[in-house]
Amino acid sequence: MQKPRIIFADEPTGNLDEENVQRVLDVLQDLHRQGQSIVLVTHNPALGHVADRILRLQYGKYLGEEKNQHAMA
Repeated sequence: MQKPRIIFADEPTGNLDEENVQRVLDVLQDLHRQGQSIVLVTHNPALGHVADRILRLQYGKYLGEEKNQHAMA
């Protein structure tokens, strides 16, 4: 696939060590800087530092949304 409109990343760092987590996040951030839209799903709230926007869900219910002013884009 060439340049999809949206990349859906479901737990892309779930089973990785810290070094490889950073590698995956670096790739996703680079893609985002190039204008790529990315939806990252994770159970790890610490990964929120890379997101522009955070949508919180629990048991399939929408809990709220926040914009991340400190995102590392």
